[in-house]
Amino acid sequence: MFNPSREQVRQFFVEAWQKDQQKGVLTPIETIAVDWVREHPEYHDLLRNPDAVQADFTVEEGQTNPFLHLSMHLAIHEQLSIDQPPGIKAAYNRLLQQRSPHEAVHCIMDALGEIIWEAQRLNKPLDNERYIELINRYSTR
Repeated sequence: MFNPSREQVRQFFVEAWQKDQQKGVLTPIETIAVDWVREHPEYHDLLRNPDAVQADFTVEEGQTNPFLHLSMHLAIHEQLSIDQPPGIKAAYNRLLQQRSPHEAVHCIMDALGEIIWEAQRLNKPLDNERYIELINRYSTR
């Protein structure tokens, strides 16, 4: 199983963005990552800075970790592409009836964050049924 370090994940985004900006040839996963980076212009300057790989982003300082955010976009993209957990694609399609694709993914991201937090807090595996339930809740709001 692929298990990159924090620095490797961050370097991946920095290098993919740099390669795109220099009109380089992107791998399929880099293309997906760059597509999400384009959706977040607030991260562009940060990704141009190689020192960003070492930066800390703290909730206490009101910061969102852009690398975590982009990584969650990639994870959700993969989940949707293979409908895993089962039902996530249908839940996403329900969200699309009321939201843009980007907003729909952000709803899923909120559910994913909550389900990860619950699993960590309760020291148990991720609850796929609860995850889909949380996503479906957003489609009824």
